[in-house]
Amino acid sequence: MSKESTASSKALPSKPIPDVFTYTQQFWEGTAKNELLIQVCGSCQYKQWYPRTLCENCGERNLSWTKSSGRGTIFTFTIIQEVVMNSPAFEKEIPYALSIVELEEGVRMVAQVVGCPPEHIKTSMPVEAFFEKINGFSVVKFRPRH
Repeated sequence: MSKESTASSKALPSKPIPDVFTYTQQFWEGTAKNELLIQVCGSCQYKQWYPRTLCENCGERNLSWTKSSGRGTIFTFTIIQEVVMNSPAFEKEIPYALSIVELEEGVRMVAQVVGCPPEHIKTSMPVEAFFEKINGFSVVKFRPRH
């Protein structure tokens, strides 16, 4: 066998799994049920993403979780053309779109956009969340909303 065919037949490593902390556990429990949860502050009603131990607006620890509609629009995006962060597990997906999605609730989150060619993705494009099982986790991704 040539070096090329040997290298291409090797199994790619699995994708990294998220770290689960006390303050993110409820989020991951939600994704396991196909629910996109965001934090809301009980003191000032500020909604935030990514999970934190205190409100980024007022600093209070009075946080709870609320279910997001999962609908939003592309705020900005980039097309990944190369393996990054020493993570060859993503190699088969290149090129792919990584975006910041602004949810209807006003928070922004980073996620992959799938379901259309990356070159068709545009800012302000309506998208909806869905969940993909990866190594035992339900990971949030977005697809075009029609």
